[in-house]
Amino acid sequence: MSYTSVLGGRHHRFDTLARLLAAASPERSGDRLAGLAAASEQERVAARWALADVPLTEFLTEPLIPYETDDVTRLILDTHDTAAFAPVAGLTVGEFREWLLSPGADAGALAALTPGLTPEMVAAVSKLMGNADLVAVARKVRVVTAFRSTIGLPGRLATRLQPNHPTDDPAGVAAALLDGLLLGSGDAVIGINPATDSPKAVRDLLELLDGVIQRYAIPTQSCVLCHVTTSVDLMSRGAPVDLVFQSIAGTQAANASFGVTLGLLDEAYEAALALERGTVGRNVMYFETGQGSALSAGAHHGVDQQTVEARAYAVARRYDPLLVNTVVGFIGPEYLYDGRQILRAALEDHFCGKLLGLPMGLDICYTNHADADDDDIATMLTMLGVAGASFVICTPGGDDIMLNYQSASYHDALYLREVLGLRPAPEFETWLDSIGLLDEKGGIRETTGAAHPLTAIGKELAA
Repeated sequence: MSYTSVLGGRHHRFDTLARLLAAASPERSGDRLAGLAAASEQERVAARWALADVPLTEFLTEPLIPYETDDVTRLILDTHDTAAFAPVAGLTVGEFREWLLSPGADAGALAALTPGLTPEMVAAVSKLMGNADLVAVARKVRVVTAFRSTIGLPGRLATRLQPNHPTDDPAGVAAALLDGLLLGSGDAVIGINPATDSPKAVRDLLELLDGVIQRYAIPTQSCVLCHVTTSVDLMSRGAPVDLVFQSIAGTQAANASFGVTLGLLDEAYEAALALERGTVGRNVMYFETGQGSALSAGAHHGVDQQTVEARAYAVARRYDPLLVNTVVGFIGPEYLYDGRQILRAALEDHFCGKLLGLPMGLDICYTNHADADDDDIATMLTMLGVAGASFVICTPGGDDIMLNYQSASYHDALYLREVLGLRPAPEFETWLDSIGLLDEKGGIRETTGAAHPLTAIGKELAA
């Protein structure tokens, strides 16, 4: 099927639905690299005009990647809920945008609609929306998950405390961990990217984190972001695994490049549930995604990078995860060239993930060879806070010394909580108050020296 529109007296033709979606996408270096981007701004506008007239039902009958050869396509179509889809089944993509921005699309209506939406539908409508539209709609969606802390409640912003170290040195990890706790970070997860996937190194880090969490009754969860096969192996040996992590993508071939299948994720999910380590909930999975991952693996099948990214969210929601975040600027300027493109991708990913029912957070970040700086991080952080992000990733000083990229800092999260009136996860907030770390206004107490409430933890970690 082809799609046409007339703009300025010129006829524009798009031979496939995938080509139409790619041409309608905002400019980004990854689509340009793949040869998928619109040839001109005029062609981009023409594609959006044509896309606005496409019925939502067409995404159910015209799969972008063949059903027979891709298990993500099969997952999307086989789990589609036609009853949930019914309220919008008669709409075009343009009409769907208008409905999403209307008062009738409130939190309850959006939650009920979620099982009826496919990733391709939400990716398509995002291409017709401005940045403010993406913020306005995402803000209305609430997705609440829980393990030892509850994530996603209104008026809350959680953080991942990321105490990475280039050699997994326990003293270095401990110093960054203490720094984050002192600044009220870690209620979403204390998550370490290990320098190696060695089972022994991963287990040592898991036991370090679990020891601190258990000894001081911190209502949070730990995760060492190793490959899922390492987690499965360690769980079988009794290691203290709270959350199972895996990077995922939106095609079967891209997931294969990560060494992942849906069957393997099924196995890990069941093993983590069986441990019953949560206290207030049973959401046990943690996924990371990022625009450009399928293209970098040569596994995008001619589909634009933002639509492929949205398809990864279908994989994630199969496992009812505690946390999902896009590492939006981490893959590099080959895919998102500058701060403007990274911001747009962050808003798209957050919007699409939440519409598909996921607890979306972000690593608001950039690599050192991208055309971006810390002001871009501040802008992204503020807009995603307004949009209702469930959590953000925080690193000491905003500089990850192991992965060598720039992210938000613990102080940045405090800024966002203060200016938007946001608070930590309720269980974590109660713990912070119990150890005397909150001041009378609910902010972090500025206490130093021997009187600091976390001095005992600091001495133990130093030892």
